[in-house]
Amino acid sequence: MKEDTNFKDAKGQKTWSRRQFISGLTLAASAAGLAACGGTSTGADAGSAAGSTAAAGDASYTTVKEGKLIAASDLAYPPLESVEGDEEPKGFEVDVVKALAEKLGLTAEYLPAQKFDTIIPMIKQGGKADIGASSFTITDDRKKEIDFTDPFMDSNQAVVTKADSDATTEEALNVEGKQIAVQSGTTGEEWVNENLTKATCVPLDDAIQAMTGLSSGLYDAVVADLPVMAYLCKESYTDLKVAIEVPTGEQYGIVVSKDNPGLTAALNDALAEIQDDGTMKELEEKWFGEEL
Repeated sequence: MKEDTNFKDAKGQKTWSRRQFISGLTLAASAAGLAACGGTSTGADAGSAAGSTAAAGDASYTTVKEGKLIAASDLAYPPLESVEGDEEPKGFEVDVVKALAEKLGLTAEYLPAQKFDTIIPMIKQGGKADIGASSFTITDDRKKEIDFTDPFMDSNQAVVTKADSDATTEEALNVEGKQIAVQSGTTGEEWVNENLTKATCVPLDDAIQAMTGLSSGLYDAVVADLPVMAYLCKESYTDLKVAIEVPTGEQYGIVVSKDNPGLTAALNDALAEIQDDGTMKELEEKWFGEEL
């Protein structure tokens, strides 16, 4: 294995390392079945519009389908979540959702891939999915619309450029004419609009589209979450590199409707359980090569 390469921010300060995110990554999808166990479920018949009502300690919650925990994701953010063709979704967050569902006596099920910036409005409106699970950073603005679970992962932002590019600093990219690709509705887009004000921010549907455009020369840089950018540079876009790590100190949470506080409480209890019983550690080692 190659010697660990540390990322540095624009001021040259050492922050997270490449190894923390991509050492030992494996793309094996989880084969564990999710048997229903524990908890109780009452209410409407399966598949009805009313969904189901379940008990979680002293709190009750509803689900769109009885016995299911329906998740919405863009499924284009490996190694957190991704899908290829007719295969089942896979990734670290996918496995976390499956583990949480199992703790609640439910089976995790994913909708077809959604546009990232439509997921929070979907969860707020209700009726299609119980949770949004798409590497959502917990922010005050988003919390005005929906609730978040407790955080399950930390992240920073990354600025990606061509490997042979000379424009690899904030100063070099923050000039007129530079095209900076981002995923629409993300904290990466917010960072570009706040910090690279002279450049042109180009919002796109997903991170893969942004990276492909950078690789083909359409854009000068991509700004998105470090774990995903580091993974993609290693596995798929070897002509690109993480030029800057921006230490934003973000945390991921799962999105839940404000009308369903019992589900948020139940998921938080389940998160605590998978932390305590070693499940989270196992999943971190599976997808990142070590405990984070």
